[in-house]
Amino acid sequence: MKKATVLLAEDHPTVAEQLRQLLQESFEVVAVVAHGEALVKAAGRLLPDVVVTDISMPGMDGLQAAKELRSRRPSQGIVFITVHDDAALARKALGIGLGYVLKGEAGEQLIDAVNAALRGEPYVSSSLGIDLYDIHRDAM
Repeated sequence: MKKATVLLAEDHPTVAEQLRQLLQESFEVVAVVAHGEALVKAAGRLLPDVVVTDISMPGMDGLQAAKELRSRRPSQGIVFITVHDDAALARKALGIGLGYVLKGEAGEQLIDAVNAALRGEPYVSSSLGIDLYDIHRDAM
């Protein structure tokens, strides 16, 4: 069975490598890029099933890149991976993408978040205490 494809955007090389190794256990990581502009270009060329992107990156950040990706492919699965444990930012991000995972919880939750995105379902790090039902209801 063919593995789902993932495109990773992370500007810190060490973190990018750790995330790539984690993701490749379950998915085919088609590329790793370091900023939003490269993410938009690579996603347009590679058409990954899911994009996993950091929020804070130089130049075009992950939120801006995700908006651009959504405008081109509205069904694009997008999971944000971030150090920002801010519920308001998570809600904003979930208005664009399907997942929001804290980097400190990636080992336990990133694979689940990507699988949820593949199913078209929202996912948020449990430690944020956000009710996904409320986010889904607000988006309707």
